[in-house]
Amino acid sequence: MELTTKLGERIRFLRKEKNLSQERLGELSGIHTNHIGAIERGEKNVTLESLAKVTKGLDITLEELFRYLQPMDKLDDLNTIMDLLLSRTSEDHALVLHLIRNVFDWEAQKHN
Repeated sequence: MELTTKLGERIRFLRKEKNLSQERLGELSGIHTNHIGAIERGEKNVTLESLAKVTKGLDITLEELFRYLQPMDKLDDLNTIMDLLLSRTSEDHALVLHLIRNVFDWEAQKHN
């Protein structure tokens, strides 16, 4: 997947996670809504200045924007899981880990 597409998907994910519309993100970042949409679709090569505005609108750092953004497609699912867990409590993390272990144990027993 092309970097501009992955970056756009990351911005869309973070925007939705914060329950923002493209219009509201545009207002917060000072970028036209059409441009936000084009960035999210990977249609625009976004400038560093625009990225800074988007991160300001999302109330995140550039580091947070690029976190888990890697060119290897096989990590996409892991990145999504990490993004979902970042906003959760320690108790939620423990529950998810417990569920994963149970699924793996069940799967192993099924094949024995």
